Amino acid sequence: MTQTYTTSETFTLTHAKYLASKVAADLLQMQMFYSSPSNEKINQYISELTTLLVHGYLESVDYGFRKDGKWVIQTSYSVKNGSISTADERSGSIYPGADVSGATWGSYLRKSSKYYLQGQTEKDRIETLMPFSRGDQDEPGFQPGRFVSDKYYYNGGVGLERKVFQPY
Repeated sequence: MTQTYTTSETFTLTHAKYLASKVAADLLQMQMFYSSPSNEKINQYISELTTLLVHGYLESVDYGFRKDGKWVIQTSYSVKNGSISTADERSGSIYPGADVSGATWGSYLRKSSKYYLQGQTEKDRIETLMPFSRGDQDEPGFQPGRFVSDKYYYNGGVGLERKVFQPY
């Protein structure tokens, strides 16, 4: 006698909020080390992130400090559907020693191909749910430094791989 089990997960708003809470904790740690972003901005980012995650419209998002159009320090979160791992790590461990003098806080977001396959009505509907308008931005470059893939957040069949850009 053999038994076979099949499992499937449906990604829900609860799952999206859980993943967004991990990003919020990272952003709060950045605030603690570098005095930005503000609590209001963190709440806006988390609202945006949750909405895009639950609909499957996020590819990746970056947060950090830029100087002369280049990242000085940055955390980047890439969506991994189906997950490369089911590990769910603790948030935190943000690099505390970057020189952000003269740098400004910023974020850059990439929407998923699923978003771009939607009709204009759906795109307009999603944009009305966003807490702010990003407008058109040039993607920032990088100061000398390195990327470290250091965390993986997972819930409901979706993962966020965190990469941190740190200066040399």
